[in-house]
Amino acid sequence: MRSLDIHEDPTFLPEVAAEITEDKSEAKSTSDIIEQLMNARSDSASNGFSFKGIKDYLDCYRSGKLTPSQVAKNIIAMLEDCDKSTPPLRAIVQWDQEQIMLMAEASTTRYRNKCTLSYLDGIPVCLKEEFKVVPYHQRVGTVYLGTEPETEDATVAKKLREAGAIIIGVSNMHELGTGTTGCNPNRYHKIPRNPYKPNHFTGGSSSGSAAAVAAGLCPVAIGTDGGGSVRIPASFCGVVGLKGTFGRISCHGSLPLSYSTVSVGKRTCAPPQGPCPQQGGNLCIQKTLAGRKVLFTTYHIFITVLSFTGPICTSVADAAIVYSILAEPDPLYPYGLKQPKATLSGMCAPDLKDLKLGVDWTFFKACDAEVLSICEKAVEYLRSQGASVVEVFLPEMEEVRVAHAICILGEMRDFLQPDFNKHFREMNLDTRANLALASQFTALDYITANRQRTRSMRFLREIFTSVNCILTPGVACTAPRIFESDLLSGSSDLSFTVRSMRFMQLGNFTGIPGLVVPIGYSTAGLPISFQVMAKWWDEAVLLRIGLKLEQFRCQTKKPSIYYDILA
Repeated sequence: MRSLDIHEDPTFLPEVAAEITEDKSEAKSTSDIIEQLMNARSDSASNGFSFKGIKDYLDCYRSGKLTPSQVAKNIIAMLEDCDKSTPPLRAIVQWDQEQIMLMAEASTTRYRNKCTLSYLDGIPVCLKEEFKVVPYHQRVGTVYLGTEPETEDATVAKKLREAGAIIIGVSNMHELGTGTTGCNPNRYHKIPRNPYKPNHFTGGSSSGSAAAVAAGLCPVAIGTDGGGSVRIPASFCGVVGLKGTFGRISCHGSLPLSYSTVSVGKRTCAPPQGPCPQQGGNLCIQKTLAGRKVLFTTYHIFITVLSFTGPICTSVADAAIVYSILAEPDPLYPYGLKQPKATLSGMCAPDLKDLKLGVDWTFFKACDAEVLSICEKAVEYLRSQGASVVEVFLPEMEEVRVAHAICILGEMRDFLQPDFNKHFREMNLDTRANLALASQFTALDYITANRQRTRSMRFLREIFTSVNCILTPGVACTAPRIFESDLLSGSSDLSFTVRSMRFMQLGNFTGIPGLVVPIGYSTAGLPISFQVMAKWWDEAVLLRIGLKLEQFRCQTKKPSIYYDILA
């Protein structure tokens, strides 16, 4: 990057204005589409293993076979079993029996009275420990943050409660979101296990969220994605992961680690709360972030999180349901205030005849042979469904890789400066290494990286004039093995980090949405996934293609660790 001479002005946030389109078609309502998705899933159910999803829970509740309270008791028993198993699953790291039962009993009453709140009423969910969730600790994977229980929910947690979901706890994560393995050996977390092969990593940083879904503890989990942190663990654990457009789903209440790649954020003057004597009478506000009290004045820039919040689910249909509930403007999160209405328009189309799918084959083929073989077949399957496959060129991908690393690590290093000085020895070794590396970046490096963002977003605008989507493998490899030394000191493998993020960074750097869908397995039985990326705000087309990709997968293998909550 230091050898480049880029003349474009820098783009510090990948905000893109929504296109104004006049749609005169009589599109189906979102609720009609969801009903159609539910019915279609029933018709295509196979005799083999299938994950229990939202529809399975709703069928039990509506038929009276089970109540949310009975399901909650099953989950509590399974959570206890998870902690006692050898090795422990470590997907959910904080849970509270009383809290789970309170939400479940309220949902049971609503079903009895036929006044449910949404498709998520009574559905078990978990949220990554990066979010504020009452009454848990927002530790963000560390041993030193979140010393007090939260008293205020993040926006996504609040929305899930309002939808009637049963929050079963908060999930494990890579410390401070700084890695892609999910390896976190500290005393509160330990290393989550991949339900398909417990001696392999889950991927990170939303490690526990993906493991919880794949292990059957809940059909829905929420993660954040700054460099693949939803899509990598979803890929490694054989489930679906969606990263929305920058600003699409509110990240208010998530720790502000990176404000241009991890989809959370706001840069606004803090709301006035009276004169502040320390600031010469200027208006000020005191905020508590993960247990840390921070004073902001009207002359400060206040940053809340800029990570991409996204669902991890058992199916594309479930991801669509969660997306339809969470994706809307939030007054506390300004980046999504001008977003177009989130729709599922066209999702249930019978074929893909009107779509052009772009592939940069040189970029596409930079993956393991097993991954490439099945992903090439998936492209041909999409072609057989009527889509046109168009060869495209994604320019300057090496520059994108380095520029994304500069932005995400530089912004994390900036926010974590006090932690780096005060809690350095309490951090995991790979966290220290990443933050130490970031301290070597200069202001010129950061500005150059954001000049590159301007170029890359322009390239994508041009590409999306000729294609609807860009196709890539999900991750270039399958989940790596856990070694005994990892349990004690953690894992730091820069070459693996680079490979695992290869197909992820473009979406985070430019703000476009991406969806990963499991399409098969390696000879060792580890999941392999496929990624579809679309232009800004066009998540509906991702979900439409994702439904077809699920039909390509001829078999779903049962994970080695799986809890059938509805049995």
